Amino acid sequence: MTTTLRPSGPLQQADDGTRSRTYEVCVNSRPVGTVRVGTLPAEGSRPLGTISGLRVAEADRGRGRGTVAALAAEEVLRGWRCDRIRVCVPADAPAAERLAAALGYTASGHVLVKDLTAPAEPAPPLPPGLEIRPMTGAEAAEWIAAAPPRAARLPDGPATDGTRLHVALRDGVRAGHLWTGPHLLPTGERVPYVWELAVPEGQRRRGHGRALMRFAEDLVRAAGGDRLALRVDPGNSPARALYASLGYRPLLTHYEKTLY
Repeated sequence: MTTTLRPSGPLQQADDGTRSRTYEVCVNSRPVGTVRVGTLPAEGSRPLGTISGLRVAEADRGRGRGTVAALAAEEVLRGWRCDRIRVCVPADAPAAERLAAALGYTASGHVLVKDLTAPAEPAPPLPPGLEIRPMTGAEAAEWIAAAPPRAARLPDGPATDGTRLHVALRDGVRAGHLWTGPHLLPTGERVPYVWELAVPEGQRRRGHGRALMRFAEDLVRAAGGDRLALRVDPGNSPARALYASLGYRPLLTHYEKTLY
């Protein structure tokens, strides 16, 4: 039996150059599942491909249909000039994790989330001498210009819808920054998100990261939000320990693969 992909909808192309399309997974022309392929904005010379929503009917599982469908989706993305692919696997999907590993994908990041509906514990005072304030226009322009991916995600600069940019100062010295704003998860949910939280090496282990995260949570609550999500690299043990201590739990794992 032959497993193939058959388009189930038109090719979608956005103003930012990204594209996506949904396919039926077919066995001898019989639909047995679905998969969606797409691209994210390019951070280099080529777009980053994505594979999501891979589903195979219960009766057809365990026969390699998902593996063949994933490989066929990779070929579609090769045709779209992608040289790297990201897949997002739910934290409670061990079968999908095994499939990703078998196809040569490696974990590149964990998406964590915290429920903010419970009454907030009294926030500890900021570390002595620490101030958190909005970036000035000049500070934001310099900060955005320092990293092209920021400019791609902030087409209107600090005025981009929902964007909040803050800087932390310790006795007048830069001690970190915080970028928050909405994010559309692969699950289709739009959630408040920590795009960046950074503390310079010389200012670490002084409670600044924890203070910035508490500040971010207060921003979400003040806006009526009930969750806050973020992404952390697998090898960033200090950050993972911080987020765990603040009550963040795994939601998704990003796996990536380079196409040759």
